Amino acid sequence: MVAYALSPIDLIPDFIPVFGYLDDAILLPGLIWLAIRLLPFGVLAESRQRAYEWMESEGKKPRNYIGAVAVVAIWLAMSYAAYWYWIR
Repeated sequence: MVAYALSPIDLIPDFIPVFGYLDDAILLPGLIWLAIRLLPFGVLAESRQRAYEWMESEGKKPRNYIGAVAVVAIWLAMSYAAYWYWIR
């Protein structure tokens, strides 16, 4: 599911009007639902309980600023590489 969401390869490319984004709007929620349904109940219940306990003890939702910076840096590097290769 994560691989499909982050992959540049789509069933229907996003530049096709309406249908390009419609497949993402239908497939991603469906894949999330399927992933939750395939998890054993005990694993899902334990994970939810641990997340609830962590949020109660910390008083906030988790944030990963290093991950966000890494994603932005990768996108900027890819954009620069595309610029360097195609435009320059």
